[in-house]
Amino acid sequence: MSISRLRWRALAIGAAGLLVIAAVVAAIGVHGSRPSRGGAVTSVLLLSVDGLHQRDLAWYVGNHPGSALAALVRGGVEYTAASTPVPSDSFPGTVGQLTGGDPSGTGIYYDDTFNHDLLPAGTTSCAGVKPGTEVDLTEDLDRDKSTIDAGQGLAGLPDGVLGMTATPGTLINPAALPVDPATCKPVYPHAYLRVNTVFDVASQAGLRTAWSDKHPAYDILNGTSGDAVRDLFTPEINSRVPGGPADGDWTTDNASTERYDSYKVHAVLNEIDGYDHARATEVGVPAIFGMNFQTVSTAQKLPDSDGLPGGYLADGTTPGPLLARALDYVDAQLGALVAELRKHDLDRSTAVILSAKHGQSPTEPAALTRIDDKPLVRGLNAGWAATHPGAARLVAQATDDDAIMMWLSDRSAEATGFAKAYLLGQQGTGTDSNGKPKPFTASGLQTLYAGAEAARYFNAAPDDPAVPDLYGVVRHGVVYTGGTSKIAEHGGADAEDQRVALVLDSPAGGHGQTVDQPVRTTQIAPTVLWLLGLDPGALQAVRIEHTVELPQGTPQ
Repeated sequence: MSISRLRWRALAIGAAGLLVIAAVVAAIGVHGSRPSRGGAVTSVLLLSVDGLHQRDLAWYVGNHPGSALAALVRGGVEYTAASTPVPSDSFPGTVGQLTGGDPSGTGIYYDDTFNHDLLPAGTTSCAGVKPGTEVDLTEDLDRDKSTIDAGQGLAGLPDGVLGMTATPGTLINPAALPVDPATCKPVYPHAYLRVNTVFDVASQAGLRTAWSDKHPAYDILNGTSGDAVRDLFTPEINSRVPGGPADGDWTTDNASTERYDSYKVHAVLNEIDGYDHARATEVGVPAIFGMNFQTVSTAQKLPDSDGLPGGYLADGTTPGPLLARALDYVDAQLGALVAELRKHDLDRSTAVILSAKHGQSPTEPAALTRIDDKPLVRGLNAGWAATHPGAARLVAQATDDDAIMMWLSDRSAEATGFAKAYLLGQQGTGTDSNGKPKPFTASGLQTLYAGAEAARYFNAAPDDPAVPDLYGVVRHGVVYTGGTSKIAEHGGADAEDQRVALVLDSPAGGHGQTVDQPVRTTQIAPTVLWLLGLDPGALQAVRIEHTVELPQGTPQ
């Protein structure tokens, strides 16, 4: 489909127009000023603003009382003590919101992990192959990760990306997938997930579903049925930006991230209008649909972009210029989405949930300690080899953002104990937010769980093939990176990683209420089904983990 056939409202409406829409929404709220808020919910729109802390939302609403975000809070239930799963990465965060499960139940601990039972990617003759392999759910799975359509072969990209209609599974290179030793076939992301999703339940009930996210690997949301998301739109965020630097993707410049997010906003606008994301076929409004925003996340992580400093001011609470602009952008897009719901009189029957897959830490610039984890991994492997000649490299997989996650080739108590002692014994010099030397001890760790301790930490079985063999909780502010391209990160157990915004605005009730009791973002999944009149107990993770719906507030 050519760009001339698309209605580029989210891109062409302009900042002034979006601010007008946001002002209108702020005045009337998502569900308007009608005296009755009761009524059946036929659609749930879920928006994940990655990186959005609860205190970011509070700051924005307090300083922008006429905003769309403020209207959402006034119109719904705000959960001020919501937490994500640990690890606080995009994959366990998203999967948790849409299954109701934590990593021990879903098997999804991160986007780049290891599984001790599967065979290496590319294995075609499985007899006698030793199990144990990386499970990579990133852009590395794409048929072509350099293009935003991940290899579909569309012309006129990137602005024609809404024409990306290939099933995400067909955009995944099967040779990059781990292999099941029982069948000797590649394991696609949806098959790696251990439990079903809200999309599975809704589809089985004959309801339409849609979702927009950042990699074809979000095929994982297709769940146990393999095709539960009827309209899954997954433009590749880590592809090259045309005209940008050779090594730059949509996350290395915040203006590019805004542009990227606007493609997904436009997809959702089309779905609100009753079409598929590409506006090619009229199919009806989905019962469950939504997207994630990356703009706030990159504004928190980038030291600077577009001539503006990233992150927060010295107090760690007030957004700096780049982050403030990113929050304005998200607010304007929310206003556009809500205005479209009202245009079609869908506000009476649509619940809007806003949350985040994860937060980001540290927010205080002075707290940042960058540590290069590569020497730590090399030293650990060398130390093991010196005492165990001929043994395999000890660290089979390390994924360290602002936590240490390691999977070992040897899972014995001796090996995990050796690794723990080694890492806790390391000291050195990292860098602060200005690139100046900053010392660290114990590899920057506050606590390190190893072997059976790590399994207990995640409430997993000791022989779970996916659970990390080591999980390190860092001292506040530690980020594992050898460069200076980021000032914050996520993936750990820091409160700033976990404490995220969560608002539910539903015609079912809860107008302007606040819930201060602790809740978890995994409670979103059973809540979505409850709102639609479906059985939350149909979710396998809900039954396993006894996940309950979010408190709904008092009907108005």
